[in-house]
Amino acid sequence: MIKVDKVTKFYGEFPAITDLSFEVPKGEILGFLGPNGAGKSTTMKILTGFMPPSSGTVEIAGFNILEESLNARKHIGYLPETVPLYLEMNVSEYLSFMGQIRGMNSKKIKQRITEVIETCSLQDYYKTIIGKLSKGYKQRVGIGQAILHEPDVLVLDEPTIGIDPIQVVETRQLIKGLGEAHTLILSSHILPEVSMICDRVIIINEGQIAAVDNPKNLGTNLSGVERVELEVKGPNQEIIPVLEKVDHVNSIERIPVTGSGYHRYQISVDVGSEIRSQLASVILENQWELLKLQSIGMSLEEIFLKITVHEE
Repeated sequence: MIKVDKVTKFYGEFPAITDLSFEVPKGEILGFLGPNGAGKSTTMKILTGFMPPSSGTVEIAGFNILEESLNARKHIGYLPETVPLYLEMNVSEYLSFMGQIRGMNSKKIKQRITEVIETCSLQDYYKTIIGKLSKGYKQRVGIGQAILHEPDVLVLDEPTIGIDPIQVVETRQLIKGLGEAHTLILSSHILPEVSMICDRVIIINEGQIAAVDNPKNLGTNLSGVERVELEVKGPNQEIIPVLEKVDHVNSIERIPVTGSGYHRYQISVDVGSEIRSQLASVILENQWELLKLQSIGMSLEEIFLKITVHEE
């Protein structure tokens, strides 16, 4: 549905992005993650036809974004970081205006406005002047204009920035729902948001792709180990030496637990080694009480920092 091939963009002599290549299949929600200035917004503008690349190609639903721009744009719904709203219009008027710009007939516009208002939970505000809406509801109107013409592809650039926590949760739920019917790219620097919503993550740093995978695999591949969290009732001085003898265990870290009668450990093990049953067996053999045993991965925050922060 989306194909990006060796895309580079220069501002003067400065390379904002360099040799980006990736594909997004139909129905996937792709998180596009990176620090400020990494090239996220530049990439979004190129994908949506608002800015040409210096080199490379972008295809949307099989159409080249430069050579077949009008056809490609028919398949794109775009929510830029700064939502292009006419503050003096009410919600219904604005959506009608956007439908006319996109060449939709009046019957279709009326039908889609009704559907979009319901999808974006704007039933109580469709006659409200946009300038009087909260930032969160303005974002919903922005999403509404992006899906009005029923595009195959949605590109959302920082959709929850600057809105209150309740609106953030509701907007994330809306985006997740939209992902069921669209191919969706979500550009964000909010790590929990990407982790909760997206099927796959691209991390961009200094204009280049630094990592691509789902969050769980990213953590495993970057660290080179998998981790197991364990909670056990028993004598700590005896537990650790026994656990260290289990095959494929690399290291054991005791995690302090306040006011409890048990011990918590994080155990690093070789990638691909399934040792939970072995750990459970040695604990039970020693007649200790096993309270918790689960695999854990690197958080998206840990992954992000590992990739984007350079040690001096």
